[in-house]
Amino acid sequence: MDVYVDKTKCTGCQHCFDVCPVAVFQMKGRGTPDNPDAEGANSDTAPEEMKWKGVTDKAVYDKWANVQDGHKHFAKDNDGTSGGISVGVNGSACILCQACLIECEGECIHITDDTGAKYQSIYK
Repeated sequence: MDVYVDKTKCTGCQHCFDVCPVAVFQMKGRGTPDNPDAEGANSDTAPEEMKWKGVTDKAVYDKWANVQDGHKHFAKDNDGTSGGISVGVNGSACILCQACLIECEGECIHITDDTGAKYQSIYK
């Protein structure tokens, strides 16, 4: 399996990390303006246009920035509950349970299985 996160859409909600039974995801910091990947935000197989460059998709930001649900949306660092950015660092462990695809607020997770079939998150 190939699993990656479109970093431009990741809210940092941490739902993917919390629901994945095989630890495909890690939460990383969003780096600094001059080095957005300083903390390894791009350590998965995301294509160039979906890598973290310090800019969030405007539509996703507008939708989630002011939602009061206990998550630290778009926070620079993860505090163990939310914030930072999700990275699919262990895609080969994916069992395609699709829990992450259902829970992802930013609709930013992409999975390609071993047959080439593609799956993308759609928020419940």
